[in-house]
Amino acid sequence: MAYRRRIRYTADQKSEMWDRWQRGESLREIGRAFDRPSSSIFGQLSPTGGIRPVPRRRSRLALTLVEREEISRGLASHHSLRTIANRLGRAPSTISREVHRNLGAVEYRATQADQAAWTRTQRPKQCKLGCYPALSEQVADLLQQQWSPQQIAGWLKRKYPDQEHQQVSHETIYRSLFIQARGVLKKELQLCLRSQRAIRRSVHATMKQSGLGQIPHMVSIRERPADVEDRALPGHWEGDLLAGSGNSYIATLVERHTRYVMLVKVANKDTQSVVSALIEQAKQLPQELYQSLTWDRGKELTDHRRFTLATNIAVYFCDPQSPWQRGSNENTNGLLRQYLPKGTDVSVHSQDTLNAIARQLNERPRKTLEFETPAQRFNACVAAIG
Repeated sequence: MAYRRRIRYTADQKSEMWDRWQRGESLREIGRAFDRPSSSIFGQLSPTGGIRPVPRRRSRLALTLVEREEISRGLASHHSLRTIANRLGRAPSTISREVHRNLGAVEYRATQADQAAWTRTQRPKQCKLGCYPALSEQVADLLQQQWSPQQIAGWLKRKYPDQEHQQVSHETIYRSLFIQARGVLKKELQLCLRSQRAIRRSVHATMKQSGLGQIPHMVSIRERPADVEDRALPGHWEGDLLAGSGNSYIATLVERHTRYVMLVKVANKDTQSVVSALIEQAKQLPQELYQSLTWDRGKELTDHRRFTLATNIAVYFCDPQSPWQRGSNENTNGLLRQYLPKGTDVSVHSQDTLNAIARQLNERPRKTLEFETPAQRFNACVAAIG
């Protein structure tokens, strides 16, 4: 059997690899570009958790190779260290330390000294979480409560506005999780993240969805009133079905103004089951807080006219292949995967369990709400109409 020679990527190839990864290309696509399997690309990206390493640069104050060669020539000519320092415009102490840390005047070699200096500077720098153990423990505790790094960072900034040692950026949290060489946060905490990926994906990586079937008598989102679009008033919802294994589904509803979440147990994906469940759920809210519902083009809402007649709630449908028109709902479905992972049977959860999951999600701070919780915003709306 013939084996392929192991490839050793050059610096330029590694740079191109990182460029492609940051543009959002998949491991498989990058592998095809290098005629290598995706596992080979993963091996290059995984040591830093999919986070591109910061390019190393020499300090402008450090001795250069040219200066070290001048030191070597000066020593060979038996010049004093002070003379060499004056010629280079450096302090005599700088030249003295350089010579003594590199085998002394007799054995000093410029190339070896330059490489040794470059190697010595390659040491890990302790990040903020490593400097403040109490902050690290608090971050780990909130991660275990399934808060996202961005929620944690925003909440800490809001809670401790004048105490920088109690604040940390979400990027520092991500790097501490994915770059295990830092040794601050345990790798197991990655499982608390919504995505649970082994390495970080680029912000440009997307998952495209195909459009679904046509629905009779549907009203386009383009006919939705402008006051719904700007999220200025509460009472306008986005909805979708969250799928599980074994043809199990849950209806997810998100209020656009407050991002408040409701989960509805449905018996099946057929329009009769879904619409009936949505009608029962709608009866739990006052009319002022449930005035419209925006859905994708899934056929589970084919019987939308029955829903409107029973609840007096207008239903609008998104354009084909336009999930961003229900952005709040799409984002919430992603958050729910922490509690209802893909490939699991969601029909085993009772409505009480779903209510508990929704309550936990509603009590998590949101960046878009300036790190208030959806529950706080929604309760304020309820109080206002009461």
